[in-house]
Amino acid sequence: MKHLDRLTVGVGIWLAAGLYGNAQAATLCVNPGGTGGCYATINAAVAAANTGDIIRVQPGTYKEDVVIGKPVALVGAGNASTVIDAAGLANGVYIDGLDNPGLYNVRVSGFTIKNAKFEGILMTNVSDAGSFNNKVMNNNLALDLTAFNCPGLPAFETSESEDCGEGIHLIGADHSVILNNTVQGNAGGILLSDETGVTHDNLISGNTVSNNNYDCGITMASHPPAFGAAPYGITHNTIYNNVSTHNGTKVPGAGAGIGIFTFLPGGTVSGNVVIGNQITNNGLPGVAFHAHGTGEDLNDNMIVANQISGNGADTEDAATPGTTGVNVFGLSAITGTIVVQNTIDGEADDVVLNTPAEAQVNFNDFLDAQYGVDNIGTGTANASQNWWGCSGGPSAAGCALAGGPGVQFIPWLTSPF
Repeated sequence: MKHLDRLTVGVGIWLAAGLYGNAQAATLCVNPGGTGGCYATINAAVAAANTGDIIRVQPGTYKEDVVIGKPVALVGAGNASTVIDAAGLANGVYIDGLDNPGLYNVRVSGFTIKNAKFEGILMTNVSDAGSFNNKVMNNNLALDLTAFNCPGLPAFETSESEDCGEGIHLIGADHSVILNNTVQGNAGGILLSDETGVTHDNLISGNTVSNNNYDCGITMASHPPAFGAAPYGITHNTIYNNVSTHNGTKVPGAGAGIGIFTFLPGGTVSGNVVIGNQITNNGLPGVAFHAHGTGEDLNDNMIVANQISGNGADTEDAATPGTTGVNVFGLSAITGTIVVQNTIDGEADDVVLNTPAEAQVNFNDFLDAQYGVDNIGTGTANASQNWWGCSGGPSAAGCALAGGPGVQFIPWLTSPF
């Protein structure tokens, strides 16, 4: 896929420009003792920095909630040697464009970020920001597991009480990159939401998101707005080449590998691409669409070339007949859905449709399933040109079945795609 090669090159240019593109930038240093002309805390270095400066943080443990409100690059030493331990504090790193309008060009790399009450990394209303090569672990510690609420969470986070905002959280962010992070042991993994602005044109790529026990691995969720009457929306984001495994497994119905969700009129998660990911062994389906009411927009999303296996069944109003690779559930008509070139195995139902609209389901390999496509709603499926596990197609013994009405499966592939 040549466009993905160009994307990889573009990310490399973006990283280089962000870290090294300003020839006038100064380099500040931080070490635990504040010796040798360095600052003793990261926040002190941020306060002293000017636009475009690089702050290099030497190995050690820094017990801080680092708040960034200016364009700087924060660079740790990597190899788990530079630790932000936010025990008892709100966040590990907060890139705060909400209180610093117009914030752009912030980079955070090379840290282990742990033990925050809420998010490990929170980004609000920022453009051209990035988190890369960080390990974000064991955050969301304020979560009350007896009631699933999060005391003390900021009021602008209108729907995070069940997970304290997850490990990495983007709100109202655009043209930002979450690249090559390890996100594990938080309540949830990576969350894109829209309480304070449109979240659009971001790239989530190369991350390993695992063992986040109480929510999804990667989520795009449209929530009630903190300001104004209508949801802002989540559009044109790319979820590419991530590993999302073993998330949402501690509580029944807790989390999908990748979730595309809304639950209120005007909620919008549209025009996004989920491509080239490995999505395995999560508590809910590998990819789950949930539009729980009318007047909601989960339209024009693409699920392309993912490896999906061993995930759970969906639950409650979005329930599926069995374990499921991709579940498209909507009381609203979810239109423009494209499920193409995926390999799905180890599921009872590879693709489940339950929405009053047509979905495109083509060029997928359905392996080891009872149903390749199972339409349990009132919509239809263009499900031609799939491999159903044997050359005879859905009508043949040993092939996956096409379930329910309105599933057009002729012609089918006679060998795997």
